[in-house]
Amino acid sequence: MEKSSPKGWYSRGYLPHFDGGETLQFVTFRLFDSLPKSVLEGWILEFERNKTEDYDVELRKRIEKFLDQGYGSCFLKNDEVAFIVEDTLLFHDKEKYNLIAWVVMPNHVHFLARSLEDFGWSEIMHSIKSYTSKKANKILQRTGRFWQVESFDRYIRNYEHFTKTIDYIENNPVKAGLCAKKSDWRFSSAFPR
Repeated sequence: MEKSSPKGWYSRGYLPHFDGGETLQFVTFRLFDSLPKSVLEGWILEFERNKTEDYDVELRKRIEKFLDQGYGSCFLKNDEVAFIVEDTLLFHDKEKYNLIAWVVMPNHVHFLARSLEDFGWSEIMHSIKSYTSKKANKILQRTGRFWQVESFDRYIRNYEHFTKTIDYIENNPVKAGLCAKKSDWRFSSAFPR
């Protein structure tokens, strides 16, 4: 296999991405209909009009809150589909990345991982999303887009950011009102196995 080199900062559309090789990354990817484009564009216009400082932070907070409300088809509520996503995340652990924390929510997925030397984040995300979308569409007896094209990623800056990110990921089902404690959510690294 030919070794891929880190891309650094790049963009495929709205969101900037950072592929820093073996840098720890917090990644969120979501279903195609979990956040309408018109809502996202409205927020961006509002921030530009109001000259909002910390635009990226505010946008991320709004997206997270919106996703937790369970908008869209929420195909990941189907246990069989959620198992496919879980199995895929775990399958690539130690092969393409070292998986640290993860959660499968009704309309999105969060995970924290460090890519392994030979794999860039574009390749990792493509393999996860391509495989799971084909399997999920088959289970759901549907065709068409399953995941949103863009995913959101943030590289981990320090130990405090690292621990807060794990806490955020594993507590997301509690925050969204889906369970009482993080260990109750079946599709998470916090679930006792």
